[in-house]
Amino acid sequence: MLSCHPQHGRDLIIEENPMPGAKRFNNLRLVLRTSFLYIAVQFIGNMQVFLGHITKIYDIGVSEHWALDHHLLPLYATGVSLLVLSLQIAYVAGKASLTNAAHAPKHSKVHRDITSLSFKAARLLGCLALLALSIVTAASNKPVDGEGGLSFWDKWAEWSIPTVFLYVSFLSGISLFSHKWGRITSRHNLYVLLVVFIIYAYRDFWPLMTTTDIPRDIAEGSLLWAKLALITFVAIFIPLFIPHEYVPVDPNEPMEEPNAEQTASTFSGMLYIYLDSIMYKASKFEHLPYDELPPLADYDRAGYLREKGFPLDINALFYAQHLDPLSGAKQSHLFFRIMRAFRGRFIILSLNVVIQVLTTFAAPIGINRVLNYLERGQESTNIQPYFWVAWIFIGPLASSICRQAYIFISTGTGVQAESLITQLIFEHSLRIRLKAETSGSELAVDSARSSGTSTPVTGDAPGAAKKKAAGADNMIGKMNNLVTSDLDSVVSAREFLLLVLYVPLQVLLGILFLYKILGISAFAGLFTMIALMPVPQLIAKKLSSLEAEKMKLSDARVQAVTETVSSLRMLKMFAWESKMNERIHESRKSEMDMTWRIQVWQTVSNSINHLIGAFTMITTFGFYTIMMKQELDASKVFSCMPVFDSLMTQLYRITYQLSSIISAKVALDRLDGFLRNTELLDAYASTGESVYVPVPDVDVIGFEDAIFSWAKEEDGSATPSFRLRVPGELNFRKGCINLITGPTGSGKTSILMALLGEMHFVPSVPNAWFNLPRSGGVAYASQESWVTNDTIKNNVLFGSPFDEERYNKVLHQCALKQDLELFDAGDETEVGERGLTLSGGQKARITLARAVYSSAQVVLLDDILAALDVHTAKWIVEECLLGDLIKGRTVLLVTHNIALTEPIAHFIVSINLDGSISSRTSEAMDHLPKALVEELEDIPTELDVTKETTKEDGSVKPSGKLIVREEIHTGRVGRKALELFISALAGNRPFIFFPIWVLGMAAGEAMGSFQLWYLGYWGSQYEKQPTEAVKASFYLSIYISLLTFTAIVQFLKALYYKFGAIRASRVIHDVLMGSIIGTTLRWLDETPISRIITRCTKDIKSVDGPLAEAFDWVIDLTIGVLTKLGSVVIVTPIFIFPGVFIAAVGSLIASVYLKAQLSVKREMSNAKAPVLAHFGATVNALVSVRAYGAQQAFRKDLMSKVDHYVRVSRVSWDLNRWIAIRMDLLGATFTASLALYLVITRSTSAANVGFSLTIALDFCNYILWWVRLYNEFEVQSNSLERIQSYVEIDHEKRPTEAGKPPAAWPKSGELLVEKLSARYSADSPEVLHQLSFEIRSGERVGVVGRTGSGKYTHAFTVTLHPYEGHVYYDGIPTDDINLDALRSNITIIPQVPELLSGTLRKNLDPFGEHDDVELNAALKYAGLFSLQSESDEVRITLDTKIASGGSNLSVGQRQIIALARAMVRESKLLILDEATSAIDYKTDALIQDALRSKLGSDVTVITIAHRLQTIMDADKIMVLDAGNLVEFDSPAALLRTEDSIFKGLVDNSGHSDELRAIAFGKARR
Repeated sequence: MLSCHPQHGRDLIIEENPMPGAKRFNNLRLVLRTSFLYIAVQFIGNMQVFLGHITKIYDIGVSEHWALDHHLLPLYATGVSLLVLSLQIAYVAGKASLTNAAHAPKHSKVHRDITSLSFKAARLLGCLALLALSIVTAASNKPVDGEGGLSFWDKWAEWSIPTVFLYVSFLSGISLFSHKWGRITSRHNLYVLLVVFIIYAYRDFWPLMTTTDIPRDIAEGSLLWAKLALITFVAIFIPLFIPHEYVPVDPNEPMEEPNAEQTASTFSGMLYIYLDSIMYKASKFEHLPYDELPPLADYDRAGYLREKGFPLDINALFYAQHLDPLSGAKQSHLFFRIMRAFRGRFIILSLNVVIQVLTTFAAPIGINRVLNYLERGQESTNIQPYFWVAWIFIGPLASSICRQAYIFISTGTGVQAESLITQLIFEHSLRIRLKAETSGSELAVDSARSSGTSTPVTGDAPGAAKKKAAGADNMIGKMNNLVTSDLDSVVSAREFLLLVLYVPLQVLLGILFLYKILGISAFAGLFTMIALMPVPQLIAKKLSSLEAEKMKLSDARVQAVTETVSSLRMLKMFAWESKMNERIHESRKSEMDMTWRIQVWQTVSNSINHLIGAFTMITTFGFYTIMMKQELDASKVFSCMPVFDSLMTQLYRITYQLSSIISAKVALDRLDGFLRNTELLDAYASTGESVYVPVPDVDVIGFEDAIFSWAKEEDGSATPSFRLRVPGELNFRKGCINLITGPTGSGKTSILMALLGEMHFVPSVPNAWFNLPRSGGVAYASQESWVTNDTIKNNVLFGSPFDEERYNKVLHQCALKQDLELFDAGDETEVGERGLTLSGGQKARITLARAVYSSAQVVLLDDILAALDVHTAKWIVEECLLGDLIKGRTVLLVTHNIALTEPIAHFIVSINLDGSISSRTSEAMDHLPKALVEELEDIPTELDVTKETTKEDGSVKPSGKLIVREEIHTGRVGRKALELFISALAGNRPFIFFPIWVLGMAAGEAMGSFQLWYLGYWGSQYEKQPTEAVKASFYLSIYISLLTFTAIVQFLKALYYKFGAIRASRVIHDVLMGSIIGTTLRWLDETPISRIITRCTKDIKSVDGPLAEAFDWVIDLTIGVLTKLGSVVIVTPIFIFPGVFIAAVGSLIASVYLKAQLSVKREMSNAKAPVLAHFGATVNALVSVRAYGAQQAFRKDLMSKVDHYVRVSRVSWDLNRWIAIRMDLLGATFTASLALYLVITRSTSAANVGFSLTIALDFCNYILWWVRLYNEFEVQSNSLERIQSYVEIDHEKRPTEAGKPPAAWPKSGELLVEKLSARYSADSPEVLHQLSFEIRSGERVGVVGRTGSGKYTHAFTVTLHPYEGHVYYDGIPTDDINLDALRSNITIIPQVPELLSGTLRKNLDPFGEHDDVELNAALKYAGLFSLQSESDEVRITLDTKIASGGSNLSVGQRQIIALARAMVRESKLLILDEATSAIDYKTDALIQDALRSKLGSDVTVITIAHRLQTIMDADKIMVLDAGNLVEFDSPAALLRTEDSIFKGLVDNSGHSDELRAIAFGKARR
C-alpha cells in the first residue's frame, strides 16, 4: 500500500538497487513487473472491502450473500497473499539458481538488533493469541450477530477467521526466524492484518461514533475487546514502531554504521523522532561540530548518484537514468533529463499531493459539523460531535504528516539533484575547449586561465574576439554562478508539483466544497476567479522578462567582482582599487534598480492576488445572500472561511512559486546552454569517445598535413584567426630531447596544445593526422607554472605513489632542496592559491618536478627555464634534463634559451610568427661538445651541496599551514551583524522608518481579525431576525470597505519595507566590497578567492532576498500571533492559559531546534566554498589535468567535497521537518481542545465559536510559521555574520589628509633605503635583512640572485606595510605617505602580469586618461609592433578584445602589454620583475633600447632579471642572497672583483665575452 510516510522515498532507492551481473537489467524488469502485480492485487483486495461496505450486506443476510460476508474478506486477502508469495518464492529461487556465485555480494550486512527481534516476537505472540481467541469464538457456536442459529455458510465464515490468523502466525514465525524471507513475509503479514483491522474497525469501532448503532460483534462480550486490542497491537502498533532493516545500496560496500533515517521505525519516520539524538547533542555543544552529524546515507553519496546519473562503467548503461548526453542520455532539455532520473520520486510525490489535498478539508468539515451541532442540536445528526472534534485534530495532523513527508522527499531529491548537477557541470568542464573568446552569448565559455596554457593572440585573439562565439569573460566566474545562484534557483523550485498539481486540485475540491455548502453561488465565485486570472498571468510574464534582465545584470556584477578580486594585487599595485570599486558600485546600482522594479511588480502581484481572493469571496457571499436570499449562518461562514483562505493561498502560491519557477527556468536554460553550447574538445565533439584519426604508427609523436585552430568556426565567419599549420610530415624523436623555438607569439605552445588535443584539428588532406601516444603516460609542465593549493610535497607527487628515493632524487635534480631549507615546514609548507608563497622560479621548478617525478614516458615542457637564474637553469639542464630520471623519455621542450638547450637537443623545430613551421633539423646530438660539458660542470657549489639541518631535540616541526581555516560562528547571531542589517534597513531615520512599518503591519493584522469577526457578526443576525429583515447589501458593502482598506494598508506597508530592503542591500554590498578592496596583501594570501567570491555572491544574494523577506515575516508574524491570541482570549478568556502554554512549549521546542539548526547551517555555509574552490582550481589546471590523465582523481576529490556538503544539507532540511511536525501537533492539540471545550460547555454563540476556532487555527499556523521563519532569519543571518567577519578583517592604512604628498611630488626617482627589513606578516620570519642602499634619480639598477633569494620581495617592499627601517622616495619617507598616493607614483610589472577583460585600450588606460596616440606609442616602444606588421590580418590593435586575465594572449604578449601600460603611467620609479622573461631575445633587446631612450632622464628603473643581457648595461647591479644585500656596484666594477658573485654569473653564462663587452662599453660611455 502506498503511504505518505517518508521512508517510502528511501525504500524506493533501495529496491531499485540492481544486482551485479550481466542479467541485472532483465532481473530488475522482472522485479518491477512482480511488484506491479503485487500492488494490483492489493488494490483489488481493498476494492473488495469497499464493495462490501457499499452494498451493506449485513442488511441483506449473511447466508444469502456469503461470498461477500465481512468475515470472508480477510480470507480472500489471505488467498491473494498466498498466491503472490508463491510467485515471489519461485522468482527468487529461480534467480538464485541463475546468478553466478562470482556475482554474489561480498557482504550481507543487515542490522537485526534486539529491538527489531523483540517486536517480531511480540507480533508472533499476538498473532497466536488472536488464533486462540478466534478458535474459542468459532467453537462457542454462538450467532455472529446475536440472532438465531448458525447456517453452514455462517459457520464457514466464522472459521475463516482462525484460518487467517493461522496464516499470519505462520508468516510471523518466518519473519522472526528467517533472515532471507523475513522482509517479504513481514509485508504479506502486514497486508493481511490491515484487511482484518479494517473489517473489525468498520463493524465494531464505527458504531461507537454514532448515537444509534452498536458494535456488530458485541455478542462476543469481553473476547471482542481483547481481539480488538490485539488486532490493533499487531496490525497498527507493531508496524508503526518496529525498526526498519538496513539494506545497503551496494552489498559489496555496506556502511559501517547506517544513518538513523535508514533504520528508523515508521512512527519515528513520520514524526522524525530519530533526529532527537541530534537535538540532544546540540544542547551539549556551543556549536555542534560536523563530526557529530549523522553519517551520510549511502543512497545520498555522490559516487552512487553518479553511477545512476552518468556512469563511467558501460555495463551500467542498462539501468542508469542518464543526465549526461555523452554517457547515453537523450538529447533533451536538462529539465526532462532530471525528471527521468527522479521519476519514481515524482510519482510518489504526486500521490502524496492528492492525499494532502484531501486531508486539508477535514478541519473545515469538522468545523461545519460542530457549528451545525451547536446551532441545531443533536437531533440534526446521529454522529457524535466528538467525532468531528477528532476531525479537527486528526485532519490537520494527517495533512502535516503528508506535507512534511512531501517536503522530506522533495528536499532529499533536491539535494541529490544538486549533487548530480554539480558533478555534471564539473564533468562537462573537463571536456570543454579552453578558447579565450571575449564576446558572444551569455552562456558560453570563453576564457579561463588554463594551467599555464595561453592562447596566443597572434594565434588567436583578434579573430576570436570578432567571432560570434559563445562566451563570457570569465569562465570560473560563470561556473561559480552556475553552481551557486543558478543551482540554488533550480533547487528552490523543487516543489513545482504543488503549482501544477496541488493548486488545481485544491481549487477544484474547494469549489466543490463551497458548492456543497453555498450551492451555485460557489460557481459565481469561480467565474470571478477565472475572469480575473489573466491579470496575474500578465504580471507573471512581465516579471519573467524582468528576472531575465536581472540575471544578466547579476552576472555582470559577479563577473566584475570576480575579476576584481582575482586581480586585486595588480589593482593595488597600480592604486586602481578605488576606481574599480566605483565600477562595481555602478554595476550593483543597476542590479538593485532592476531588483526594485521586480519588487514593485511582485508587490502589485501579491495585492492583486489578495484582491482576487477577496472578490471571489465577496461574489460568492453576495450571490448567496442577495441573489439566492439564503441565510449566511455561522456554520456556513466559518466552514467556508478556511476554504476561501486556502483558495487565496493558492493564488499567492501561484505568484511566489511562479516567480521561483521562472527563475528556475532561466537557471535551467543557462545550465542546459552551458552543457549544449560550450565548445568541447574534438574527443567529445559528438560522442564520449575519441574522434578517430588514422595514424600510420600508434607510437609516433607528430603531425602530417595538419591544421589546428582554437575554435571550430562553425558559424562561417570570414574573419581570419590564428591557425597552426604543419605541412608535410613532422615526427618528433622518441627517447630524447626535442626542442621547439620561435619568436614571441609564434605559437610554440600551440604545438604542445595541438598534440594534447586542446586545439581543433582541421585536416588539410584526407590522410592528415596527428598523434600523441598516451599508453605510457604524458606529463606536462606549463609556461605559467601551475601549483595546487596544497603542500609542496603533494604538488610534486600529484597523486602518484610516494617513492622516497625517487622523490629525493627529483628534489635534487630540480634544485629544490635548498629552497625547502628556507621554509620552516620544509616540503610540508602550503604554497597558497596560485603559489603565492613561492617565487616564480620555485613555482617553475615544482611544476617541473611534478613532471619528472611522474612515470610518464612523454614529457612536455613549456618554457620552464624562463623564470630561472643562470645557475639554476644550468643545474636543471645538467642534473635534470641530462639526468637518469629523464633519460630514455621523450621530451618536447619549448624555450627561448637556445644557447643553453640547443647542444642537448636531438631534434629542433622552429616556428614563424604566422604559425607555420619554417625550419626543422634532425641532426642527432649523440654527444655534447666538450666546451659545453666543461661549462655545465662549472656549477657553483651552493647547488651541488645541500646543507643538512637538524632540529634540536624536542622541537616540533611547523605545520606549514598558510590558508586559515574558515571561521564558524557559534551561538546566536551576533549583535554587530544584526546592527549592520538593521541600520542599513532604516537608513538615517530609524525612528521614522520602524514605527511606520510596524504600525502598518499591526493595522493589517488587526483589520484581518476584525474582518473575520464582522463576518460572524453578519451571520449572527440571521439567528436574531428573519432572513428578509437582514440587509445583506449593507453588511456586504461594509465588508468590502474593510477589505479594500486592509489591501491598501498592506500594499503601502510592503512597498515601504521593500524600499528599505533595497537600501540595505546596496549599503551592505558597498561595505563588504570596500572592506575586501581595502584589505592587506597578506590577508589575500591566507584567504582563498573562492571564499571571497562566496561572500560576494551567495551571501549577498541571501541579503538581497531571503534575509530581508524573513525579517519582514518574523515581525509580521510576531504581531499576528499576539493579535490572534488576543482575539481568542476576548471570546474565550479561559483559553489565555492554554494559549500561553502552547506558546511556551512552542518556544522551548523552537529554542532547541534553533540551537541545532544554526550550527548545521553555519557548517553548511562553509561547506559550499570548497566545492567552488575545487571548480576554480580544476579549470585553472585543466590542461595539466587532462595531460596527466588525472580527471578521475579530481572527480573523486569533488565527490568527497560534495558528500561533505550533502551530509550537512540533508541534516539541515530534516531538522526543519522535526520542528514543523511538532508545531503542527501543538497547533492541532490547541484547536481541538478549544473545540472540545466549546462543545462541552456551549457557553457562547455559534458565531463566536466559529470565530474562535478559525482564529485558533490561524494562531497555530502563525506559531509554526513564526518558528520556521525566525529560524530562516537566523539561518540567513549567518550570511550577515560571514559578511560582518569580512568587514572586520585587517585593512591597509586608510588615506589621511596628513598622508597626502606635495602636489609636485615626486620630482625625481631618487630612492634611499636604510636598514630595511621586511616580512610578509607580523608573525612570519624576516625575508629581507638590514638592506641599505641609495639609487640616484634616473639610474638603471639590475637586481640578480638565485631564485628565491628575495628579489620579488625587495621589489614590492616599497609599497608594503609593515617593514622595519626607512625608505625615502624623492626625499619623503614612504611610511608617511598614503598608500594610494605612493602606489600611483610607482609602477611595478610582475613576472606574470594581470590583465582585465575588455579591449586593449581599456587595459592600457582603464579610466580614459590618455589618447590613442600615446597608447600606440607605448605599444610601439614596448615591442608589440615588432612582432606584427600592418598587413597582418590578426594583428593586435587598441580595439582587440582581451579575455579575463589575458588568457587569449601568450605570456610574452601579456608582458609586452604590461610594459606598455607602465610607460603610459609615466612614473618616476619603474620596477620590472622578470618582465621580459617570456619574450624572445630579439624583442627583449628592442624593449631594452626603448627603455633606455624613451623614458625620461629622471625615471629610475629597477630591473629584476635572470637574463644577464637584460641588465648588463645598467648603472648598478644589486646582488641578493637569502634576503641579504651582498653586492651593489656598477657592472664593470663587479666584473673586476675576483670573488664577485656577479662575475661568476657572467663567466658561467655562456655569453661571457658579449656580456663583458656590454658592461665595459657602458663604463667607457
